[in-house]
Amino acid sequence: MSDEGVRDLVKQKYGQAALRVVGGATSCCGSEASQGACDPITSNLYATAETADLPREAVAASLGCGNPTALAELKSGETVLDLGSGGGIDVLLSARRVGPTGKAYGLDMTDEMLALARDNQRKAGVTNVEFLKGEIEHVPLPDDSVDVIISNCVINLSADKDAVLTEAFRVLKPGGRFAVSDVVVRGEVPSEIRRSVELWIGCVAGALEESEYRAKLAKAGFDGIDVEPTRVYTAESARDVLAGAGLSAEAIASIDGKFISAFVRARKPLP
Repeated sequence: MSDEGVRDLVKQKYGQAALRVVGGATSCCGSEASQGACDPITSNLYATAETADLPREAVAASLGCGNPTALAELKSGETVLDLGSGGGIDVLLSARRVGPTGKAYGLDMTDEMLALARDNQRKAGVTNVEFLKGEIEHVPLPDDSVDVIISNCVINLSADKDAVLTEAFRVLKPGGRFAVSDVVVRGEVPSEIRRSVELWIGCVAGALEESEYRAKLAKAGFDGIDVEPTRVYTAESARDVLAGAGLSAEAIASIDGKFISAFVRARKPLP
C-alpha cells in the first residue's frame, strides 16, 4: 500500500473515532475500566485524579498506548508539541504542566479530531494551547521552536517514520527533548501481522523493531536515546483484538511478549 493510502485509512479511522465520541461513546482509558473489557493497548493509561477536571470527550477520545506527559518531566515555561494530538488529552495535560508561561501545541491531520480537540480546549478553559492542522511528516512550525516533543502511539501510524523523526529534530531547540510513548517490537513478527492494514491503523503492524527505532533516531541526529518498556503485551491479553483482525491462533501465539509499549527518549544535541 502506498504512503498516501496508509495516510487516508488512518485519517478515516480516527475521524470515525472522533465522531463516535461526539455521539456519546464511553472511554476505555480510565483506571476504572473493567479488566479485559478494553483494547489492551489503550486501556488504563491515566489515573482518574489526573483526568478528573478534563472534559469527558477528551478522555473518551484517547487512543494512545502510554502517558507521555507523566514521563516527559515537563517544566514551567516550556513549549511542547504533541504529534498526532487527537482529542487533545495530552495537550491539555501538558498545558497544565508547563503553566501559563509555557505553551502546548497539538498537531493533527484529521478535521474531526481537530474540531473535537478545540471544543475540549474551550470546555477546559485552557488558553495556553493551540491546535494545528498538518501531518507529522511536515510540521508547520519553524526550526528550533519547541522544547519538548511528545506523541502517544502515533509515530507507528506513519508510513515514513524517517520524515517524522527528521521533522521532530528540526523543530526542537538545541538541547530539546523527544519523549514519546509508542509500540515497539522485540524480535521477529509474523508476516500476517505486517500485512494487516487493520492492525497498522491500530498501532501494531506499523511498529518498529527496537534496534531500528534507535537507528532511525540516531540517523535523524538525536543522541541520549533510550527505550524504556512501560507495558508488555501477552498473546492472551491481545487475543480478541488479533482474532478479530483474522489472525490464526498460531500467529497470535507467536507474538507473545514481542510487542511492548515503551517510553522512547532522545535529545537534540547542543551546538
